[in-house]
Amino acid sequence: MEETRSTFKGKLGFVLAAAGSAVGLGNLWRFPYLAAKYGGGMFLLVYIILAVTFGFVLMITEISIGRKTQLSPLKAFGALHKKWNWLGALATVVPLLIFPYYCLIGGWVTKYAGVMLIGQVKQAAQDDYFGNYISSTADPIMWFLIFIIATTLVIVFGVNNGIEKLSRVLMPALLILTVGLSIYVVTRPGASQGIKYYLLPNIKDLSIKTFLAALGQLFYSMSLAMGIMITYGSYFSKEEHIEKATRQIEVFDTAIAFLAGLMIIPSVFVFSGGDKEALGKGPSLMFVTLPKVFNSMPGGRIIGSAFFILVLFAAITSSVSIMEAIVSGIIDAFKISRNRATVLVAVFGILVGIACSLGFGIWSSVKLFGFDILDFLDFISNSVLLPFVGMMTCIVVGFVIKPDAIISEVELNGEFTMKKFYYAMVKWIAPIFIFAILISSILEGIGLLKI
Repeated sequence: MEETRSTFKGKLGFVLAAAGSAVGLGNLWRFPYLAAKYGGGMFLLVYIILAVTFGFVLMITEISIGRKTQLSPLKAFGALHKKWNWLGALATVVPLLIFPYYCLIGGWVTKYAGVMLIGQVKQAAQDDYFGNYISSTADPIMWFLIFIIATTLVIVFGVNNGIEKLSRVLMPALLILTVGLSIYVVTRPGASQGIKYYLLPNIKDLSIKTFLAALGQLFYSMSLAMGIMITYGSYFSKEEHIEKATRQIEVFDTAIAFLAGLMIIPSVFVFSGGDKEALGKGPSLMFVTLPKVFNSMPGGRIIGSAFFILVLFAAITSSVSIMEAIVSGIIDAFKISRNRATVLVAVFGILVGIACSLGFGIWSSVKLFGFDILDFLDFISNSVLLPFVGMMTCIVVGFVIKPDAIISEVELNGEFTMKKFYYAMVKWIAPIFIFAILISSILEGIGLLKI
């Protein structure tokens, strides 16, 4: 039985849901690391410039494709041009690969939120705590199941009663928590050095690597080329203005990324005595360094609890959007009910997620082309498929259906103020830049380049 396609009840619901998708672990554990590594203020400046230009073009393209076709990415590209249906399938593979391990990491976050709340900050700050936790068998799987079941329940309730209601509650709460924690951190004694490093650009820190790192971060921060914005765009009312909504999503997402850096970089600077190398990448920052920071500060239990609850909010809104992109595709392709599609995706996610978890423990000897299970899925999805799908999307819009197809959708509700800029970006500049990201991501993944 084919279901009537849902729509968000208003622009605010859409903006908060899309922003919730964009605001995730990429903002909170990848952005601060890259900002610290690539000159703080210079990286921040480059990132903001790219976000309001390059990121804007990609996001408005994906939202417009979704609203124009009223389909998930699995079918949307075929609806634009039948010879490009394969790109829709590839765009659906990206969230399919990301979903299981993202929920596993969401389980780690849930565990640490619980640890902080019950006052075990000192234990979590021990060097071997995180390693012992993820290499165990039952504990990480239990927390993973709690997280993925919570995500599944939101999807079962649908677009309005699930995704939109969750976003309307969690996104304002996430913003309040981020602002509150940032204010607390920047007022700590010794934080000024980290604040200056983070906010003041130094031209000496500008390099090709800074540019590539900031450009690559856009994909993580804005949920681009994952099919998510196409899916959410298909639920966006034809009565609303896409350009304005896209700007609001960008502002929200960039503000959270900025505040995450302001919250994390000065606090680690204080803890490490000004050593920016203390800001490790990914899990080492979130689950090893920051617990040590919280343990060393007054009121660490409260601050640590608030921080991991914030991260949990960001993780759940993103995991919901990733799952919805897959569920929407299955509904479009097989015309089955939302509940059946959701259960199928949940079962797949649980099986693959458990394998990822065991890859740190009893299956640690299992390697895929030299990667453990989680890192392999991350490499294929984020380093290879994600930039490739983004590049091919620009080529489809720029040379197959032409930019006017997107512009006409944007102009259903008013003028597209950046029309000429959009033409140039989507046809020529964006594909070249994304190709550079694709090459640099692959080289980094196989260890030939460090970003």
